[in-house]
Amino acid sequence: MLDIADELHRWVGQGRDFAVATVVAVGGSAPRQPGAALAVDTDGTVIGSVSGGCVEGAVYELCRQALDDGTTVRERFGYSDDDAFAVGLTCGGVIDILVTPVRAGDPARPVFAAALAAAAGGGAAAVARITDGPAGLLGRPLLVHPDGAYEGGLGGHPELDRAAAAEARAMLDAGRTGPATIGAEGSHCGQPLSLLVESSVPPPRMIVFGAVDFAAALVRAGKFLGYHVTVCDARPVFATRARFPDADEIVVDWPHRHLASTAVDARTVLCVLTHDAKFDVPLLEAALKLPVAYVGAMGSRRTHLERNDRLRAVGVTELELARLHSPIGLDLGARTPEETALSIAAEIVACRRGGSGVPLTGAHTPIHHDGGRRVTGRVSSVA
Repeated sequence: MLDIADELHRWVGQGRDFAVATVVAVGGSAPRQPGAALAVDTDGTVIGSVSGGCVEGAVYELCRQALDDGTTVRERFGYSDDDAFAVGLTCGGVIDILVTPVRAGDPARPVFAAALAAAAGGGAAAVARITDGPAGLLGRPLLVHPDGAYEGGLGGHPELDRAAAAEARAMLDAGRTGPATIGAEGSHCGQPLSLLVESSVPPPRMIVFGAVDFAAALVRAGKFLGYHVTVCDARPVFATRARFPDADEIVVDWPHRHLASTAVDARTVLCVLTHDAKFDVPLLEAALKLPVAYVGAMGSRRTHLERNDRLRAVGVTELELARLHSPIGLDLGARTPEETALSIAAEIVACRRGGSGVPLTGAHTPIHHDGGRRVTGRVSSVA
């Protein structure tokens, strides 16, 4: 639901009633992961997606029905060889969809509205909902804030809300969206209840060091992937808004000095395109010690070897050097700045998702990986 928060927040502000269908569980080669959502308003307008198009028509009808009768339902869609005309996933996977009406006068609507406002504003918040349990509890939202405070309720025992809030806060801290299981009265024993926790976190950061032509293309690729992109260069004549109109931030400073003064985390990616030892070495010496998601550096193989020698000379360990993606990017045969940016972006995605980077044709690797974390701008799942 939070992955379409911008549009839903506008609908709430316009007073629209709507129903939202959310993927709450997947099996096999499912096209969308938990948290993916589709919403339908009373006029029949549709936003979002819960599959590659296989089941959208059926989900649309479920949303229209939920708007009519006010009932939350859970529906499973899979693949059936027995009925060629059955609604299902052509990929062979299975998805469970929770369809929840959000209508005027519903006690849960203000909680949904607050969650959507936080997500649309780029804030941090998590929403927990029961996805498998007593029918009267399905879909009720519990909004959890970063400090652990919460509002709304799941409709059960008070301990249930407290336990769900604790689970949701832990997942919010990690930037994760996904399922969780707790006991019906809040303990981890007794009858289990399944939850979906959706986390909204600020966009992850991409810092591009070096205001070169390749950087301009990489900024556009980073924005497309949902990153908050900063360009940093010590040369004011190159680090300008005119050259990088798509960047969120442009910093004129020595790269290593800026890195020391800015906030990074486990989702941050650092792309070093400076291609100059006086910038590269002090920057990478610091970058390879930080708990960031990715550090890549541009240069030829010869430049890479010489740079590694310089880094060893200033005390960078072999374990730290092993974290460096250099030469940066995947082997796509890239020539232009745009092709090179695609190569770098592809490597970042492969690292984030646990992909191999090999062609899927003829490969015996999964198409969808669970080894990485979803860190797209708003909703993270293991992100």
